[in-house]
Amino acid sequence: MLSIIVAISKNNVIGKDNKLIWHLPEDLKRFKKLTTGHTIIMGRKTFESLGRVLPNRKHIVITNNANMQIEDENVELIHDIKMLNKFINSEEEHFIIGGATIYKLLMPYANKMYITRINEEFEGDVYFPKLDKKVWKEIEREKGIRNEKNPFEYEYVTYIRK
Repeated sequence: MLSIIVAISKNNVIGKDNKLIWHLPEDLKRFKKLTTGHTIIMGRKTFESLGRVLPNRKHIVITNNANMQIEDENVELIHDIKMLNKFINSEEEHFIIGGATIYKLLMPYANKMYITRINEEFEGDVYFPKLDKKVWKEIEREKGIRNEKNPFEYEYVTYIRK
């Protein structure tokens, strides 16, 4: 089963210059809690933006670069989304973590979405695909903690495919 996990601004921005624009430590803790022990699926740029292999997670990196090599037992490079069938058809939850091209490519195969909705507009160059309310049903909504370390109003919203 594929699940999308993403933080989105009010104007659908998810990043700029291959980086997150905002810093919400509480959201990062939630990301870690949800994804630890699972497979995370991402594009090459997202992998590079992480700066390291995240502990206790199998990384699947989708890339067109046939020459790309990563010497780490927790990283698998794939060049064809057909290689994701074992994750799509699995009972176990696997997380799509970005970027925009990967979200758009894999959204038709996702069954669940964990979205952090940030109630601010940001200038960016990467956007999350439009959410089709005919396809997705909201099942949970929780207000995020706002404080000096988490300076924006935000909510965690969970959707499942109808």
